[in-house]
Amino acid sequence: MQECNKIYEAVFASVKLIPGAQNLIEHLHKNGVPIAIATGSTQESVAMKMQNHKDLLNCFHHITMGSSDPEVTKGKPDPTIFLVCAARFPDKPKPEDCLVLEDAVSGVKAALAAKMQVVVVPDPRIDHKQLKDATLILKSLEDFKPELFGLPACDYTHLEN
Repeated sequence: MQECNKIYEAVFASVKLIPGAQNLIEHLHKNGVPIAIATGSTQESVAMKMQNHKDLLNCFHHITMGSSDPEVTKGKPDPTIFLVCAARFPDKPKPEDCLVLEDAVSGVKAALAAKMQVVVVPDPRIDHKQLKDATLILKSLEDFKPELFGLPACDYTHLEN
C-alpha cells in the first residue's frame, strides 16, 4: 500500500484538467449555476489530484466522496452517490433536473439509474457502445454547449492553457 501511495503522489501531483474543464467550471460558477463533485475517490486522492487546482474547488457547492460518505452505501454504477450529491444542494433539485458530466461507463450508468441527464467525454479507449444510452457523447468538453440544457452559453474562444 505504501508503494502504491508513493506512485499516486508522484502521478497525481501532475494531473491536468481535461481541456475545457476550467473554463466551463468558472463559467457556470460565475453565472450562478450550482455545481458539485460526486466522486468515488478518497479525500486524500482528491487533494492530491487537485493540489494544483485548489482555487477551482471553490467554485463547487460541495463534494460528495463515495469512498468515505456514510450516506453513499454503494459505488457507481449504483445511483446513490448522485442522489446524495443532488440532495445536498439547498434547493434539492429533482433528479431529472440534474445534469451529470462523466468520463466513465460506471458513472454514466449511475447517472442514468438516478434518472439524471448525462454528458460523457469518454476516454478514447472506451467502447462507445457501452455509452449508447448517455444523453450526449462528446470528444472534448470544449464541444459542450450548456445552452442545450437550459444553462448560460459558454464562450470557448478564450480557453485556458
